[in-house]
Amino acid sequence: MEFSVKSGSPEKQRSACIVVGVFEPRRLTSVAEQLDEISGGYLSNLLRRGDLEGKPGQMLLLHHVPNVLSERVLLVGCGKERELDERQYKQIISKTIKTLNETGSMEAVCFLSELHVKGRDTYWRVRQAVEATQDSLYTFLQLKTKKGEPRRPLRKMVFNVPTRRELAIGERALEHGLAVSLGSKTTRDVANMPPNICNPVYLFDQAKALETQYPNLHVDSVNEKQMEQLGMHSYLAVGRGSANESIMTIMEHKGGPADQAPIVLVGKGLTFDSGGISIKPGEAMDEMKYDMGGAAGVLGAMHTISALNLPLNVVGILAGCENMPDANAYRPGDILTTMSGQTVEVLNTDAEGRLVLCDALTYVERFDPELVIDVATLTGACVIALGRHATGVFSNHNPLAHELVNASEQSGDKAWRMPLWDEYQDQLESPFADMTNLGGRPAGAITAACFLSRFTRKYNWAHMDIAGTAWVGGKDKGSTGRPVPMLSQFLMNRAGIESED
Repeated sequence: MEFSVKSGSPEKQRSACIVVGVFEPRRLTSVAEQLDEISGGYLSNLLRRGDLEGKPGQMLLLHHVPNVLSERVLLVGCGKERELDERQYKQIISKTIKTLNETGSMEAVCFLSELHVKGRDTYWRVRQAVEATQDSLYTFLQLKTKKGEPRRPLRKMVFNVPTRRELAIGERALEHGLAVSLGSKTTRDVANMPPNICNPVYLFDQAKALETQYPNLHVDSVNEKQMEQLGMHSYLAVGRGSANESIMTIMEHKGGPADQAPIVLVGKGLTFDSGGISIKPGEAMDEMKYDMGGAAGVLGAMHTISALNLPLNVVGILAGCENMPDANAYRPGDILTTMSGQTVEVLNTDAEGRLVLCDALTYVERFDPELVIDVATLTGACVIALGRHATGVFSNHNPLAHELVNASEQSGDKAWRMPLWDEYQDQLESPFADMTNLGGRPAGAITAACFLSRFTRKYNWAHMDIAGTAWVGGKDKGSTGRPVPMLSQFLMNRAGIESED
């Protein structure tokens, strides 16, 4: 898909299609009015006849509009002008792209990027248009024998900006939007792979493939023998029932000065989670291939920052593992000694992600990090608390939590801060070990974060529970690519990347 920005009048565009908006009720945008004038009132006559009301997402494709150089004009309903917000803007762009892709317009000039969205500037509108375009065109067809792709798919999009002075801003928005989309696609491709292909070794291989593309990226791994020597017995216990070896992949982006403390991202990489001995119910168990969504998200974010070559030192950890029932699998009642030396009584083998992450979070102390963020599809309780719309953010450092929530608002990748109070720690008490791996049903997402907090006392840390946002289930199941937009925005902010001149 090819993208560009330009600043021009609609009547001068010679393209397969030109896209303009119509507000409710039946009111042409200023750009559409220009086309209406040169066409002798052709568009306004159609609206008077009731062909289009202007409701959000309505589409009307016109061919050979009088005196218009473009072959087609696509009228797009934008709702009431004063009510056009971020969510509606992205939905309109997505619906527009799908319509263009299905109607044989291989290229288009889009003027929707000039619409006024409350509180948002040209940079935001162009970047979100790029990301929404790439998101709506995403398909996962690698394993289909019949691809079913459109005969004449959309191949080129031009987004118009109001003035020539804003072209540089638009170009920067394109660059950033494409880099974020690249990372999101990597996340989705890896997460959508079936678990008989995507195992911990596969995660490592995908990271190595990125290493060959970017000179500032170095990739290494820690295998089970090395984990044993390091005392990562909690991590090892989870993978003991699987025929697939546990492998922790370490990605280092060295874009900053050698003495700059790195930002560390740790992703939970359970490439399949059966629940182990505490086996899950059969319904939708196929979706447990998405339990590596945290690792996939970290891989995607590392792809984005490598593509942008951000002037930061960033370490990405993909904590690859598979949780299976087996004669050698760990059991409820087992007591594990973590890399930190703390002991954990296992109450449920399906609370395994935290047992992998706690050792990974201890391992990263060796990097003397500026901060650590872990990303994990950790708890169904977070889905109950926040639904499928927001990622749960927990942190032992207020400024870091505020930065992450701010990045979520900038990127449109929504997040909400959750409490991490000492009162919840009592739910993890064990009569036999330092703690249990389960705090009971009440506040399950919080007690899981409390568990992790016991291994993060040596640095500023945040935990992102993406159990509700990493994928959508059901008939149209698939990875969302989240939280790549939020993580990428956080890192771009840290690198001082500005959207405006």
